Amino acid sequence: MKHSYLTLILLILLGTVSVKAQQDPQYTQYMYNTQVVNPAYAGSRDVLSFGLLYRTQWVGLDGAPESGTFSMNTPFGGLDNMGIGLSFVYDEIGPARESNIVVDYSYTINTSDYNELSFGLKAGLDILDVDYTKLNIFDQGDPRFQNNVDNKLQPQIGAGVYYNTDRFYLGLSVPNFLTTKHYDESNLSDPDFQTVAAERLHYFLIAGYVFDLSDNVKFKPATLVKAVSGSPLQMDVSANFLLYEKLTLGAAYRWSAAMSALVGFQVSDGIFIGFGYDYQTTDLEDYSDGSYEVFLRFDILNNPQKVLTPRFF
Repeated sequence: MKHSYLTLILLILLGTVSVKAQQDPQYTQYMYNTQVVNPAYAGSRDVLSFGLLYRTQWVGLDGAPESGTFSMNTPFGGLDNMGIGLSFVYDEIGPARESNIVVDYSYTINTSDYNELSFGLKAGLDILDVDYTKLNIFDQGDPRFQNNVDNKLQPQIGAGVYYNTDRFYLGLSVPNFLTTKHYDESNLSDPDFQTVAAERLHYFLIAGYVFDLSDNVKFKPATLVKAVSGSPLQMDVSANFLLYEKLTLGAAYRWSAAMSALVGFQVSDGIFIGFGYDYQTTDLEDYSDGSYEVFLRFDILNNPQKVLTPRFF
């Protein structure tokens, strides 16, 4: 039933005159994955930092979304006010797989001894693949499903601004300004069936604050708001507690979508591991076993005193 249900949805989507590709993937541990959505974050940790995230969504549902990110960033050329980074993101749902690889650059203005305002640019390539053989097609000889979409390339250009103190951060970004479309040229001769995958502008607003509840307990509420043209506004609200500078426990809520549990552990000064679980609050929970996410951050500490104290961002 699960397989047939999702296949039916995908066929309906792919069989329309204009098909919208999956939009940007979502992350439960967004507070640790900032560079992927905001290039102004690059270099803000003042160390060479690597991040790796894997997410499997709606487990048990055939063709469900699967996402992964890799990012690295560092201060650039020994200058405190410049940062550079590289990020790779892939997002797969059903027969469609979208990947992008981009370079991030940031320039920072020190507004005070502890406050920074950074501006960032993001540039790279977006790659779309659609493999129709993954679909359960009734008529295997249907000419509209004989030619896959292979390595359709489009440029990606984005920008962001990021403000942070030793206790607070606020960021606004658009990872890709180009609302380009991918056309499957093999179908352009058929006026009744054209495959179009359109990229829409995504606006991301992120914010967080760290409170000291005691010498050994810190509390950080955080939020991410994502706006996409033609889609409902998406808001994530989370609350994390850092215990003894080692263990992080938290919970999150994605408006009208999911409730989440988060746990993280600071293995050493340079290594952090995080885990997230989503319970869907929609009817999708009847067809899946939730969503899971794993995150790893590795910092090379040339100057440990420069690492932001709360270890939250």
